[in-house]
Amino acid sequence: METENTKAVEDLYFNFLHAWNERNSRLMADYFTEDGEMVGYDGSQAFGPEEIHAHLEPIFNSFPTPPYYAKVKNISLLNDDAVIVRAIAGMVPVGKTELSQELNTHHTVVAVKNDEKWFIKLFQNTPAQFHGRPELLDQMTEELRGLLPE
Repeated sequence: METENTKAVEDLYFNFLHAWNERNSRLMADYFTEDGEMVGYDGSQAFGPEEIHAHLEPIFNSFPTPPYYAKVKNISLLNDDAVIVRAIAGMVPVGKTELSQELNTHHTVVAVKNDEKWFIKLFQNTPAQFHGRPELLDQMTEELRGLLPE
């Protein structure tokens, strides 16, 4: 994939996470296509920008959601107007300074280009539990630790 599209898709992903970190459900939802889908960390689903906004708003109003620290691992071109972004992410709980391993996650984004602008068609947030393989969780946490501010 050409560098321009790679940068645009990375920007889409990180702007989406920034909206989470800012607790801005409207902005998060606006990154989705009209028929976009979000699968949350707990398995909940929301479809389309309005439902996604309605799903996220009470979460932000009721819980001290921690910020994400993320790293894009791979961007795969499906065609000129569709890509898959794979990333890893971790969270530092509010009031803490270290990542909580139990909050590590894999992010998968299917992004599509519409009128020269990229949107999220699917965002899936999968807990990184690595059952029976704690060394993989440790490796992931160490990789993410490098993203934390000093």
